[in-house]
Formats: sequence, C-alpha cells, structure tokens
Amino acid sequence: MNKYNGLSSIHPDAKIGKNAKIGPFVVIEADVEIGDNCSIASGAVIANGTRMGDNCRVFSGAMVGTIPQDLKFANEETYLEVGNNVIIREYCTLNRGTSESGKTVIKDNCLLMAYVHVAHDCVVGKNCILTNNATLGGHVHLGDFVRLGGLSAVHQFVKLGDYAFVAGGVMVRKDVPPYIKVGRASVSYIGINSIGLKRAGFSQEDINHIQDIYRALFVKKGYNTKRALQYIKEYLPETAARKYIVDFVESSERGIVKGIR
Repeated sequence: MNKYNGLSSIHPDAKIGKNAKIGPFVVIEADVEIGDNCSIASGAVIANGTRMGDNCRVFSGAMVGTIPQDLKFANEETYLEVGNNVIIREYCTLNRGTSESGKTVIKDNCLLMAYVHVAHDCVVGKNCILTNNATLGGHVHLGDFVRLGGLSAVHQFVKLGDYAFVAGGVMVRKDVPPYIKVGRASVSYIGINSIGLKRAGFSQEDINHIQDIYRALFVKKGYNTKRALQYIKEYLPETAARKYIVDFVESSERGIVKGIR
C-alpha cells in the first residue's frame, strides 16, 4: 500500500510501485516510473523521463530527472535511469540525457550525498559514493566502486576506472585509470587505492601486482606512457587487472593523469 501526502502533486499518469512513501510538497511528473519500496521526502521533484528502480530513497529538495543544462537541448525525449538501492541526499541535481546518448545512468547501490550534481549523459557505475558537492560535467563515465571526495569536480567527457579514488577539492581534467587514488591541486597519481581494494576483497598478491603495474607506468624514471606500456606487456604477468589497466590507458582520449614528479 502506498502512503501519499495530500499536499503533494502527483500526476495520475506516473507509475509508482508498491509500498511507496511520499512526503508533503513532492512533485512527480507524468512520464515517471518509480519501483517498489521507494521513499520520496518533502520538497523533492521527480521530473519527466525518470526511471527509478526499487528500494531507492530521495531526500528533501532533490531535483531528479530535470532537463539538461545544455543550450543545445531541444526538449527531445530523453531519460534518467536510476538503479536499485540508490540513495539521493538533500538538494542533489540529476539531469536527464540529451540526444547524443539519450540518457543519464546511475547504477545500483550508489550513494549521492548532499548537493551532488550529475550532468546530462553521465554514466555512474555500481556501488559508487559521491561525497557532498561532488560535481560531474556532461558525458562523464565512472566505473564501479568509484569514490569522489567532497567538493571534487570531474571535467566533461572524462572517464574514471573501477575502484578509483579522488581526493576532496580536486578538479579532474584527465582520465583516471582503475584502482588508483588521485589528489593535490594539480591532480596526479599518489598511489593505488589499496584500502579500497582490500575492503573490496582483493588479495594482497593482487594489490601488489597492481602496484607493480603503476610503478612502471607512473614512477619508473625515463619512461613515457608508450614505453611504460611496452614494459608492462613484456615483463609483468598477464592478468585481468593488467589487461583492464592497459586497455584503459590505450583507449583514453583525453590522456591520463600525471605520475609522481
């Protein structure tokens, strides 16, 4: 049974799953689909084009599925897809896609803390945490288990690999390969995300292997990226992690973050 507050504006065409809890002064527009067991707190807006999975929580003042902040947007039919078990805290702004990709995607089990902004055509992988005021420009792709510190910002079209960690207050202008952490005012490699990998169940052997790869890529003296990749392919064991890292670096269109100076 759904619990609605009479002070809310819920369009009759909106599709709302079982056991929904909707607080006062909520706006839910017509072209909206919300899964089972979701809660929408007071003052939130769920706009046209939003598709939300089960067990999601939307807190007060969040703006979910609003149109892109893109002057080229011509009111085309696009979507915001939110997975299952996603938490959207106070005053987040999540825009739907443009005609370029058709949708913005936030996958399962993500936590978006207060004032997070996810722009049009972004893809946020599973189990990501975006801390307060983290901002994604348009077309950003985050892998799974990515962590963004508070007040961090990711430039449009940038990609971050799985298990990447971005320190607070950092502007990310280049692609961030998987498994590492980046920080400092001029963002650069500062080591692998060893704590995050341990928590995710990576063995010490796996972590050491990943560290060896990034030592060759970022630390080894006299090696540019091309030469470092040749060394990695020739001398380090062929593993799924090695393949993922090498493929990520070789396919980067914006170039990857800098190594230790």
